[in-house]
Amino acid sequence: MLANLLKHMVEMTGHRDHAMLDASILAALQELVGATRMRTLEIYHLDDELYMRRRAWLENGRIELLDEQEMLETEGELVTAYPELVACIAEHRMQATRLEPDGSSTMWLPIWLNDRISTCLELHSATPYSSQATHIIEGVLSVYRNYQNLLDYSERDSLTGLLNRKTFDECFSRLVANVGEQEVRSESPELPERRHAARPHAHWLGVIDIDHFKRINDRFGHLYGDEVLILVANLLRTSFRAQDRVFRFGGEEFVVLLRSATEDDARRIFERFRRQVEEHAFPQIGRVTVSIGFARISDQTPVVILGHADRALYHAKASGRNGVFQYDMLVESGLLASEASNEAVEFFFDPPA
Repeated sequence: MLANLLKHMVEMTGHRDHAMLDASILAALQELVGATRMRTLEIYHLDDELYMRRRAWLENGRIELLDEQEMLETEGELVTAYPELVACIAEHRMQATRLEPDGSSTMWLPIWLNDRISTCLELHSATPYSSQATHIIEGVLSVYRNYQNLLDYSERDSLTGLLNRKTFDECFSRLVANVGEQEVRSESPELPERRHAARPHAHWLGVIDIDHFKRINDRFGHLYGDEVLILVANLLRTSFRAQDRVFRFGGEEFVVLLRSATEDDARRIFERFRRQVEEHAFPQIGRVTVSIGFARISDQTPVVILGHADRALYHAKASGRNGVFQYDMLVESGLLASEASNEAVEFFFDPPA
């Protein structure tokens, strides 16, 4: 038992992404306590309601992981369907258990990061776990929780708490690869068509820049500048959906991966955020605005897509700031020329502050 436990601890702490960490804890509990049905759940807020959806699960002896594309299509379920878990989260407890009429049990083990919960482990058992099995589960979970928090910390910007540039590079590359695979499948009659191939939805990359940020720093000082960054980051968190990803790219620039939206919806979502910033009262500073450029994520390379969004942002800056522009619409209207690109060069311009 000790040798198996050490083996799983080594495997669990050897991963550098959340999906493989999820798979590792399911594999560990499958072997160590004989678990046969488990899920790792993502916990998130949407429209002031608490939802959950599975990220990884063990069923019939197999571990399955939700891939990037499936996550976009998987609708969560309300946590209110599980009152024991609701009470556990409300009371900031580490465990909740429900005994079923047939004698089986369901155990929930929330993973807390300070006062925030984003992950929960769910275990089903034909009979309640013994005290020894519960002790093993708690020990394995402690390692998983600590490493989950370390991974989360390494993925986030220290000032705003948003995902950082390194995490963006990894997420964006995976999303572009998935979109490319989807488009190949939709165009190839020999390949089985995915469920979502015919949907009018697409994925979008938005680049957001705070207008005149250098003036804010020069006039009010960097402490107030940092406060503006934090407040804009908070607005970003509340403005976008659970399936979207928001990053601080660097300085006063943020990027958003907007997933599974029509062009009209994407424009509406970015425009809504622009208005929220414009209408927000920033202490001492007063009025702050942002400029936004966005582009469709296609099977082109990440560098080209970034260049498209950044050119749309540059146009917003050059057009008076405090606006939202989409790359393809600018090209179609003749306001931007479509350019062949050198894919070895990054496209980030230095627009006027």
